[in-house]
Amino acid sequence: MRTAPPPSVKPRAGSTLIYLFGALGGLNWGYDTGVISAALVYLRRDFELSSWAEGSIVTGLMIGAAVGAGLGGRLSDRYGRRAVLLATAVLFLIAPLGMAFAPNAEVLFAARLVVGLGTGLAAVVLPVYLSEIAPARIRGRVTASYVLAIVIGQFLGFVVGVAFAPMESWRWMLGLSVVPSVLFALGLTVVRETPRWLVHRGRETEAEQMLLRDRTPEEARRELGEIHEVHEAEKADGVSGLRALRRPWVLSILGVGFGLGVYQQIMGINAVLYYAPTTLQNVGFSDEGAIASNLIIGVLNIVAVWIAISYTDRWGRRPMLLVGALGTSLALAVLAVVNLALPSPDGLGALGIATLACLGVFIFMFQVSWGALVWVVLGEIFPLGVRAAAMGVVTTAHWLANGLVSLLFPTALAAFGVGWIFAGFAVICFTAFLFTWRKVPETKERTLEQIETAFRRAG
Repeated sequence: MRTAPPPSVKPRAGSTLIYLFGALGGLNWGYDTGVISAALVYLRRDFELSSWAEGSIVTGLMIGAAVGAGLGGRLSDRYGRRAVLLATAVLFLIAPLGMAFAPNAEVLFAARLVVGLGTGLAAVVLPVYLSEIAPARIRGRVTASYVLAIVIGQFLGFVVGVAFAPMESWRWMLGLSVVPSVLFALGLTVVRETPRWLVHRGRETEAEQMLLRDRTPEEARRELGEIHEVHEAEKADGVSGLRALRRPWVLSILGVGFGLGVYQQIMGINAVLYYAPTTLQNVGFSDEGAIASNLIIGVLNIVAVWIAISYTDRWGRRPMLLVGALGTSLALAVLAVVNLALPSPDGLGALGIATLACLGVFIFMFQVSWGALVWVVLGEIFPLGVRAAAMGVVTTAHWLANGLVSLLFPTALAAFGVGWIFAGFAVICFTAFLFTWRKVPETKERTLEQIETAFRRAG
């Protein structure tokens, strides 16, 4: 039965700003992952990078992110979601200087670790934060706005890459990430703590004030009652801290989250986003043409995520994930066949155009589903007492998978070629469809407490 309030209930302006600035942490992540593909074209020349060293520089962000994700859950449970976001902003402000002035590949790798640490913290805390402050009726849109910030950041990274390509200035490309860092830091001045964390700390009056920002008094009281009831049930059942993750019903939820987080990273999206220019150079594109193609990828990212935001609370998370997994599998299968069947290029030809088209379809299908909605579902499914801790475990696995793909892709591309690499990704996308069909529940239009209660009863 639907419990949403009448459509006339709208968030106050202050709440809208909290949603907006809370999501801005994704801008840094997106920019740093988007601009690196263009920067690598010139980095590998200036520092004479081997394919392994190239993969290591890209992977530096993922290693830092895995560490940040491992720390983020416990830190946000202890000190609050907002406090960890403030620490994240500091890291985002420091890292661009290290990247811009790096004298060698080792210092650049260290700076990428720092920005990765901030990215890992943001990846754990922001989906949890946004899902905990938003009403059920708009939670999908609010949480997916974080992913929109990521893809806008990627597009800005692509634009900067194209703009500075004639100068071959990778230092400007990487250093300009300070701009989204400043925006995020300024935005945190309006961000407030989540009602669920406040209840967890016994501050129910403050929690009710937060709920009243974008809920009717009746809805706020009902939701506060649900939060309090679940919190008391968790205390009685001992559901808190990492030890609670071993409980059978919690383990089943963790398995769903683990599968979603890892599949999102091994379906091929990182190979496409980080190494699109490298891939396109292998099928006949010039340096400038390969970098410029990132703009097409960036636009597709934004359009797809905007569609996901617009329809996830109407169509549901599960159907969109299923369609996306099949669509990505088909696009990569065609890409593999084309690259295996057509002859190696001598300049830009049919193979290059077909590869770009297949990559475009893949990116659209991925971002409209797995790219946007995995973070929505991860922010919804974990119990309150272990939400941040579970998110930390899953996000650590997510970033380790991300790093493994990013590290091995350049070497694998050189060894096997575009066709066989993407044939493997196509198979992985199809298994993601099977996983979703069997394991992933629907969560739309249900409060976080209702979702937790359903899992507890099923377990």
